[in-house]
Amino acid sequence: MWLEDDDIFGGKPEDKFFDIVYNANRNLVQNELINATTKSAAMELLLEEMLGEEKDIEGIIANYILNNQDKVNNRINDLYIEMMGNILSQNE
Repeated sequence: MWLEDDDIFGGKPEDKFFDIVYNANRNLVQNELINATTKSAAMELLLEEMLGEEKDIEGIIANYILNNQDKVNNRINDLYIEMMGNILSQNE
């Protein structure tokens, strides 16, 4: 569980992510967002293949988020931290 003012970051991972995005090299941020979008598209396609295209994938995802909010929020924070690390490790 993440607190509003996490001791390590001095705030939420989401806030720190956007601080970095607004100040880091534009090309690095663009590449990271392209990678995240590509992974998201691949996961949606994989889910469609596994469940069938006729399924309401958006509804399934929305329902999963609703029923697993803590797990989803933790994963979101992990992804923010991962993307920050990727951007900062190349931003020299």
